[in-house]
Amino acid sequence: MTKRRFFLKMIASSLVRRRSRMLVALLAIAVGATILSGLVTIYYDVPRQMGAEFRNYGANMIFLASSNDAALTMDTVEAAAACIQDGDLVGMAPYRYETVLIHEQPIVAAGTDMTGAKAASPYWYIDGEWPDESGELLLGKSEAELLALNPGDTVAVTYATEDDEADEDGVTHAAEMKMTVTGILETGGSEEEYIYMALTDLESLAGDNSRLDVVELSVSGSSEDLAGYIESIPEQVPEVAPRLVKRVTESESTVLTKLQALVFLVTAVVLVLTMICVATTMTAVVTERRKEIGLRKALGASDGGIITEFMGEGLLLGGVGGLIGAGLGFAFAQFVSMNVFSSSISFQFWLLPVTVIVSILVTGLACLLPVRNATEIDPALVLKGE
Repeated sequence: MTKRRFFLKMIASSLVRRRSRMLVALLAIAVGATILSGLVTIYYDVPRQMGAEFRNYGANMIFLASSNDAALTMDTVEAAAACIQDGDLVGMAPYRYETVLIHEQPIVAAGTDMTGAKAASPYWYIDGEWPDESGELLLGKSEAELLALNPGDTVAVTYATEDDEADEDGVTHAAEMKMTVTGILETGGSEEEYIYMALTDLESLAGDNSRLDVVELSVSGSSEDLAGYIESIPEQVPEVAPRLVKRVTESESTVLTKLQALVFLVTAVVLVLTMICVATTMTAVVTERRKEIGLRKALGASDGGIITEFMGEGLLLGGVGGLIGAGLGFAFAQFVSMNVFSSSISFQFWLLPVTVIVSILVTGLACLLPVRNATEIDPALVLKGE
C-alpha cells in the first residue's frame, strides 16, 4: 500500500469515526457551496433576465435624424438597425406624425409598423384588438373620449393641407379614408393623446415622402452594449443619431447594480458563516483528540504530520461539500429563476470547479486555527491528564 493510499485511508477512517461532527461540517460546507453556486449563477444570469423584464417597459433607444439636412428614412433606419447584433433587437417601431381631421377635430396621427410597435411597447394595454390590416385604427384613450368613439366604429379620417383650396360651396377637397376603430390604447401616459394607423395608410393620406420623425427600439443588452451601439451606429450610418431613453436604461442599470451587490453581500456572509461553523467543528474534534495527538507527539510524530492529517480531513470535506453544493446550487438557481422570472437558466460548467475550489479554500482557512491548536498540545501535560 502506497503512502498516498494509506494517508487517504487514515483520513477516511478518522472522518467515519467522528461522522456525527463531520456530517455537521459537511452540511455547513454543502449549504455554503449551494448558496455560492446558486447566487453566482443568478448573478451572471440576472442581467439577461432583468433585461428581458425591462423590455416589457418600452423602448430603451430611439433613432433621430442627425441634422435638419439628414433624412431619416426606412433605408437609413434599417441600415442602422443592422449594426445591432442578431438577437439583441427585440422590437423596432418607426413613427411618422401628421395632423388629421376626425369629426372636424384636429388630431395628431402616428403612422407606424404595428408589429414593431407591439414588440417595442408590450406594456401597452389595448381595449379591443391591435390593428393588423389596412384601414384599421387604434385610438388613444383621451382621443377616444374626445371623439366619443368605441371599438368597432367606423370614422372618416381626413388629411388637408394649406394647398387644398375650398370650392365655391366651401368644401375642401382633401385626402380622406374610411377607417375602423379596432381598439382603445390605455397607458396612463402621453401615448393616449394620439391615434395610430399603419404607416402605409398615413402615407396614402399625407403622401409618400419616406420621411420618419423618430424610431423607437427595444434593445436587449447591458449598459456597456448599449453605449457601444450609441458610438458605433453614427460612424456607420451618419444620417442616424441614436439616443438612449434614460428613464429606462438608468433604472435598469440601478436595479441591476443593487441586485448584484446584494447577491455578492449574501454570498460573502454565507461563506463567513460556513467558515465559522467548520472552524467550530474542527476545534471540537481537536479537543476530543487531545490525548491521541499528545500520544502521537510523544512517539515522535512531527507537527507537519499532524497538520497534514487535519488539513487533509478538512480539505476532503471541502471538496465533497463543494461537489454537492455545485449541484444543489444549480437546482436552487433554477428554482429562483422559474419562480421570479418564469424563465429557465443554463448550467455554467465552469462554476463546478470554481465552487469546489472556493469550498476547499474556505475549509482550509477555517481549519488553520484548530490545526494550530493541535500543534501546540504539550504531550507531557496531556498524558498526565492535565
